[in-house]
Amino acid sequence: MESLADTLWDVVICGTGLQQSLLALALSRSDKKVLHIDPNDFYGGAEAAFSLQEVESWVEKVETGKEGLFRAASVEKLEGDTGLSFPRAYSLALAPQLIHARSALLSQLVSSRAYRQVEFLAVGSFSIFKPSPDPSQHSALVRIPSTREDVFSTTAISAKAKRGLMKFLKFVLDYESNPQTDTWHPHADAPLTEFLLKEFKMDKELQTYIITLTLSLDGKINTRDGLAVIRRHLSSMGMYGPGFAALYPKWGGLSEIAQVSCRAGAVGGAVYMLGTGVKTMNDQENPVVIELTSGDTIKTRKVVRASENATDNTGINRLVAIVGSPLKSLFDSTVEGAPTPAVAIVAFPAGSLSTAAGEASQSPVYLSVHSSDTGECPANQSVLYFTTVSEPGSQELLRRALDSFLAAVAGDTVPQCLYKLEYQQRQCSARSQASGSIFGFAPPTSSLAFDDSTLQSVHDAWKMVLDDESVEEDYLTFADREGAMDDDEIYD
Repeated sequence: MESLADTLWDVVICGTGLQQSLLALALSRSDKKVLHIDPNDFYGGAEAAFSLQEVESWVEKVETGKEGLFRAASVEKLEGDTGLSFPRAYSLALAPQLIHARSALLSQLVSSRAYRQVEFLAVGSFSIFKPSPDPSQHSALVRIPSTREDVFSTTAISAKAKRGLMKFLKFVLDYESNPQTDTWHPHADAPLTEFLLKEFKMDKELQTYIITLTLSLDGKINTRDGLAVIRRHLSSMGMYGPGFAALYPKWGGLSEIAQVSCRAGAVGGAVYMLGTGVKTMNDQENPVVIELTSGDTIKTRKVVRASENATDNTGINRLVAIVGSPLKSLFDSTVEGAPTPAVAIVAFPAGSLSTAAGEASQSPVYLSVHSSDTGECPANQSVLYFTTVSEPGSQELLRRALDSFLAAVAGDTVPQCLYKLEYQQRQCSARSQASGSIFGFAPPTSSLAFDDSTLQSVHDAWKMVLDDESVEEDYLTFADREGAMDDDEIYD
């Protein structure tokens, strides 16, 4: 077997984030010589999932500036007998994104046969947190009706509002056709809330329902983008079974897809080296000469890497909490024959939370509640992922959201918070692009739902690596390997 230095690599892929890993999957049947490295000792990059012990190591790296997209990370846990299980009983995701059933990512995982190695779970209800006007009363979680059946059965809105909501849902399903386009095109760049008020006479409460379904981090999504997201949600409903529009990969979300993709790359002959990064690179040479942190010097025709240096101060704040309750009421199936959901979404609309100084939240706070079925915590516990735009007071507002949520779902006792991880994730305005022999992926977004535009960059990198050998019909379209499992279920 040739040594690293003796091999002329077709491509060196730097990092095992989702984009790099999907590229490894796409190249897994190409017979190319692929070296896949990562300076981290774990897979997934910014989309990784960690045990509690790994979380503490990651926090230390963030604090020393070695995790460029992240900062201000900290862990807080109860003293003494906390109720936590052993560290590896947990798998906390840095990217707990849901995936709509109509996402091209699912189609590509199916056509590449990689889906056989991923267990998908249903994302259930979307709810709104409604603070109680009476301090002596509990606040409530109100489920958002997003199907015809939901609208007719809900008691949370008036008959008049139901008619308006039904009219809008029917409009969205065919919004790209005439005469619907004539209705929304003049408002394409205006806030979706303005369009909903002017054309459908929706009050603020109904507007909040619709904005929540878009998962817009700042709540200011425009009409063009908002209608596209809502249609994707509605058209995804029932695609893989009744009662849900989105899925979530078990064992840590996108991290699991990255690991499955890397395993496919290894089966296809790629060489993997964790804990190894690029020390120096001379891309003026042909082939490119790279000195690795392992001390090896290698040569490669192409290099694919991702930027992990944030250039913007904008981004998100996230609070991840482990609570000592299964929160069963959030995971009820609401449609006959539907699978038991493992994820529920709760939105805290702008203005529904306040700091100790009385300053109201300017942006929504979103909560993704994960049951133990996700594999991210032991039975009888749940993991809560709170996210909001980074603004002054964001960290305090996330803590307020945690306390308010636990009070809202409390029965006889308020569920106990056993563990908290807090951090910021910054954004980067860089775009994916090729320059000579180098292809650079943009850093991952902080969106709450997987963005299919990410997939175009992976396709572009694949074309650059294969050059004139690329055949579009072969892209992520593979026959089963010998001995593959015959299992066509895409969710469990």
